[in-house]
This record gives sequence, structure tokens and C-alpha cells, in this order.
Amino acid sequence: MSASLVTMPTPASNDPAISRPPLLRLLVLFTLGTVAVALWYLTSYSLRVSDDVRWFPEETGCELSLGACRAALGEEGSLTLDLGAGGEIRALEILPMTVALEGVEAESVAVDFIGRDMDMGLHRYPLAQQVDGVFRGEGQVPFCTETKMPWRARVIVTSGERRLGSGFNFEVERSRL
Repeated sequence: MSASLVTMPTPASNDPAISRPPLLRLLVLFTLGTVAVALWYLTSYSLRVSDDVRWFPEETGCELSLGACRAALGEEGSLTLDLGAGGEIRALEILPMTVALEGVEAESVAVDFIGRDMDMGLHRYPLAQQVDGVFRGEGQVPFCTETKMPWRARVIVTSGERRLGSGFNFEVERSRL
């Protein structure tokens, strides 16, 4: 009698080398999909926040903490921004904002607060048009760890397909809590 040695093949599902490639392929596809979605979002965000605003410089020497500041909008007219600060702008305090326009018919007006030296995000406050044609609303400069923080208030006026704007620099002192 001769004894023969017979080896039985093992099922493919028990071999870890065979079961990993489908999982690895799935992870690669998931990673590529995530990267594609992130690129789509970044492209969409850059197009949406595209700077289609025609910017004009503010008049020099104006301090928003002391009162209203004005900017000529070229041949279009002018805008005046008043933060109603009463001498001092502080973080986390509500600011009664007013934008008056001359020579420009606006559909909407918004004021953005952006940090000049530090990215603090975009803080946009839409203003409502009043019966007298002036746009009013409230805004708030966020808290910062710096004792004094330089900010910029950007006023964006939408008139039909046109967007006009100007910006005003100011300093904010941290509120004493």
C-alpha cells in the first residue's frame, strides 16, 4: 500500500492577502472621493467669494471709534459708515451700524469685520434699509486674545449687477469681563 500525501487547498476567503486588496481599493477610492469633494468645495468657495466688488479707498484720517467715516465711490457717489461707538470700540459689544449712501441706489448693504493681522474669519452683518433710505443693523467684533487688535470694516453695496465697496481700519480693545 502506498501512502500518498494529499494537500487540500485552503479557501480564498481565509487568506488575509486575498481579502485585503478589495478593502484597500475601497479605502483608496474613498480617499480619492474625499479629495475630489474637498477640491470641489475649495473651488466653489473661491468662485462664490470671488472679489467681484469694485473697491474704493476711504478718506484718510478718519477714526471709526470717534464717528462716521466716508468713502467716495468714484463717479457713482459715496458711502458713510458709522459704528455708533461713542469713542471706543470694544470686542463683544453690540455696535449699532449705519450706512448712508449718496448717488447710489442699493438693493442691499453688508458690513464685514475682518482681522487685519490675524485671520479671525469673516463676520458679515447685513443691514436693513430704513424708510429714510439709510441702512441700519447691529454687528459685533469678536473676542480676541490680543489686548488691542487691528480690524477692517468692509462695506459692500449691491446695486443690480454691480457691487461697490470700501473699507475702514480701526482698533479694538478687548472687553474687560
